[in-house]
Amino acid sequence: MPTTTLTYALEKCLAEPKEVTPFEPVCLILEVPVTASSSRKCGTTAAALNEACFCVSLDQVALTNALSEQLGNPELSELLKSRCPHVFAARPVFVSSLRLRQVNEVIQVIEQTVSSPGWREHALDSAPPIARHDPRGARGVFFGYDFHLDDDKLGLIEINTNAGGAMLNVLLARAQRSCCSGVVGLSPGQEGPGGFERSILDMFAQEWSTSGEPRPLTRVVILDESPQAQYLYPEFLLFQRLFESAGIDCLIADPADLAFHNESLLVDGKPVDLVYNRLTDFYLEGDNCSALRSAYLADVVTVTPHPQAYALYADKRRLVDLTNGRFLEEIGVGQQIRAVLAQYVPLTVPVGHGNAEHLWQNRRSLFFKPVSGFGSRGAYRGDKLTKRVWEEIVGGNYVAQSLVAPGERRTVADPQVRPMKFDLRAYAYAGEVQWNAARVYQGQTTNFRTEGGGFAPVFTLGEEEERAGSTEQPSHASFTFLLDETSAVEELPHPLYLALVRAEMATSKLAGKRFRLADWYVAMEDGHPSKVIREWYGWVAFDADGAYHPEIGPPENRQPNSDDKVNSTALPTREEHDRIEALLFKSG
Repeated sequence: MPTTTLTYALEKCLAEPKEVTPFEPVCLILEVPVTASSSRKCGTTAAALNEACFCVSLDQVALTNALSEQLGNPELSELLKSRCPHVFAARPVFVSSLRLRQVNEVIQVIEQTVSSPGWREHALDSAPPIARHDPRGARGVFFGYDFHLDDDKLGLIEINTNAGGAMLNVLLARAQRSCCSGVVGLSPGQEGPGGFERSILDMFAQEWSTSGEPRPLTRVVILDESPQAQYLYPEFLLFQRLFESAGIDCLIADPADLAFHNESLLVDGKPVDLVYNRLTDFYLEGDNCSALRSAYLADVVTVTPHPQAYALYADKRRLVDLTNGRFLEEIGVGQQIRAVLAQYVPLTVPVGHGNAEHLWQNRRSLFFKPVSGFGSRGAYRGDKLTKRVWEEIVGGNYVAQSLVAPGERRTVADPQVRPMKFDLRAYAYAGEVQWNAARVYQGQTTNFRTEGGGFAPVFTLGEEEERAGSTEQPSHASFTFLLDETSAVEELPHPLYLALVRAEMATSKLAGKRFRLADWYVAMEDGHPSKVIREWYGWVAFDADGAYHPEIGPPENRQPNSDDKVNSTALPTREEHDRIEALLFKSG
């Protein structure tokens, strides 16, 4: 498996041009281009890419193939479409490497804070007794640290101890495609989706071994109420396949399916080693959890994540504690850690009758969350509150968090269509980030109900690209050329091309014409082209007003049952290729 999906897509585009997917609007702002006709620079920041990059999208064919390969069951694709049609966003999200380093720093300092004896005593004192039970060394799988990032501000909005979506993001990373030679993307994890899968298996093995069990992990139960009715049930199937591929028996069950008998937790009469807990009954208080609760308290099963993890990290009151400088100082948290928390965790306070009037007056800059809530249920932006809802909040055990605006991702080129919002989720285990993903949405909170929204892969600008986007001379650039039916080759100035792609202008000179488009990505030395890195070819047309439109190819050359129907008709002849090369290096 290639280490980065984007790199693989681009290499495939060069090696197997007949299999390249149809042309889409091309993003030309990831690298800073310099042409003979203009030295204008286009931004390379993550914000600029989220605003105007439309060249990477979810490939539904690749998604179906990934499902078939991973499960040996193409029907799962149909299950995903019917059960959760908006779980995968149409476009990726770009985040700078600086932001990801800050995310990692926040997670590290929270780990250090939670390890303080004073923190543990305080958090467990306000939780049910089951939270004090020793989880036998298990730390808790799939912590999800959710962040908002808006321009120069990053804010931790929530910590989850049973964050869903990890396996869906593995699948998503394998189903991206790129149609732009200028895209340089990095996988959301250091070793790609395959590496993330391996880390997931290692994580569960670690949870099992730290529980003091000398034998190998044999049987896992994925547990949730009415699991087949859950929105993310397809993910349970992905997990099941992953465990089984490692030789671990895996069942998907409702807590009522469990039995505690002869000092053993059973499902279908079979002993259970480990429960992957997806319940939102975080303290196992329901009657249907009686068998699980008894087995957990009897130390005969490993439960992960477990009640103690929720009490220490995910109870919304912990956000209050993380922003209470006096409390942190009292329990011995150092000044440097307190400074990081103050910078990146938005101030959070409990809502009560004593501060209700003050909070109401300042509600437009606040976000309100129920202490025991999950999945954005019962959460409200302050500027959307009515008096009736406010009365419920005041008496309903809520916290108020200073508002940090989510990031924005424009998913279509039409400037009349409002950009969508996104948050950043870092999946972490034992304080180490395993994977970064985004959730794209509209409305007050993430909802997986928005057309074009859902989980999105996070692509990261490398250090070199970030520097190039600010003040340093670019090391790479994209050059574009138009080829007409007479084999004439003409350079298309990059600023004009960018404006045409973004529908910011039209050109009467090209009105009513159709061209093959060549997009060459080249290395630069001293501001001049030095070496061709990648080439891409596609069809474009201009309407009667001179507005830009991508095309698959001339209708007369389309062959519905042929592999040649995508891009082969756009490839240049040797003579045309030589003319492009002469223009490129002459212009340099």
